[in-house]
Amino acid sequence: MALYEHVFLARQDVTAQQVEAMTETYKAVIEQHGGAVTKVEYWGVKSLAYRIKKNRKAHYALFNLEAPSAAIVEMERQMAINEDILRFMTVKVDALEEGPSAMLQRRDRDERDRGERGDRGDRGDRGDRGPRRRDRDEGDGAEGASEEFN
Repeated sequence: MALYEHVFLARQDVTAQQVEAMTETYKAVIEQHGGAVTKVEYWGVKSLAYRIKKNRKAHYALFNLEAPSAAIVEMERQMAINEDILRFMTVKVDALEEGPSAMLQRRDRDERDRGERGDRGDRGDRGDRGPRRRDRDEGDGAEGASEEFN
């Protein structure tokens, strides 16, 4: 059997539980046609590079599949019918990736880095901003301007 990586994007207004139900549905389709789903990853809600069907964000999910082409065709046919699926892509690969995908590794690394330095990160040697405008002017600018011209 051939090896595939499959990614699909679901509308942002469906819940994570509904996306999980979709993954189970498509996993069942693959298994009914004699294939196997070796890995399922939910990547979360991410921004899209451009609008797709009036959506700016989408739920991303990845499947690693070992299946005959008939199973892939049937899964893609059902995804095309589903209104909650914005896009999908299946790529035939020579070998399936073991462990977490690059997207999950990146998310884990980002969470670790954010935890070490707080939400805003290290601000370095920026120094103090100095006095605020109101502190410099000592009152509003209208009073100073009218006294100057009188």
